[in-house]
Amino acid sequence: MRHGNKLNHLGRKSAHRKAMLSNMACSLIEHKRISTTIAKAKALRVYVEPLLTKSKTDSTHSRRIVFSYLQSKEVVSELFRDVAPKIATRNGGYTRIIRLGYRLGDNAEMCMIELVDFNEIYTNETAKKTTRRSRRGGSTASGAVVTETVADAEVVNEEAATIVAEEVVAEEVVAEEVVADEVVADEVVAEEVAAEEVVAEEVVAEEVAAEEVAAEEVVAEEVAAEEETPSESDDAPSDDAEEATDPNKEA
Repeated sequence: MRHGNKLNHLGRKSAHRKAMLSNMACSLIEHKRISTTIAKAKALRVYVEPLLTKSKTDSTHSRRIVFSYLQSKEVVSELFRDVAPKIATRNGGYTRIIRLGYRLGDNAEMCMIELVDFNEIYTNETAKKTTRRSRRGGSTASGAVVTETVADAEVVNEEAATIVAEEVVAEEVVAEEVVADEVVADEVVAEEVAAEEVVAEEVVAEEVAAEEVAAEEVVAEEVAAEEETPSESDDAPSDDAEEATDPNKEA
């Protein structure tokens, strides 16, 4: 029976439980928040908070004691370098458990355990509220207060007007630069188009000249061929010549 025994074994042997809590503590110090079950989170809180208290005293002895639990030089260095200055003014209660519902597989109750001082949402650091000035000081004091308030308001208005004017001037300068860039871009595009048209005209002119030269060469070849071939009238002998040369033909 477990009368008076508050230690939750978590269904593990002693060595397994210590190794698991050591790994979870390293993850918590490294990532500042982890998700686990409610039972493990409560056991981890009892395990890690004394180590956080020990880290407030930065000495070789404290580092060796913390290292004997965590077994990680990087985590020990981060604990004494980053976490310890953050929790220096807190007297315990370094962690917070936030319930997240039940796990889908085994319906275990889940939670998120985190370091309190590293949560920016729940921190109590708020802007300082300005105290309202009382009017009980008499007419002179109230008049001085009103005068100071009006003067301050005028100064604020002048500064706001100056800032607005500077912003307007800056916008005008940017607009002028944009327009100038667009004009330069249009000129560059026009020059490129003109250059492309000139190149196209030159190419067309060269093609036309090449075609004319080729046509002239073809015509010259045809004329030369006609001059070389003899006519039929020159090659064929006449009938009178045949009759004169044929002796067998009657006179």
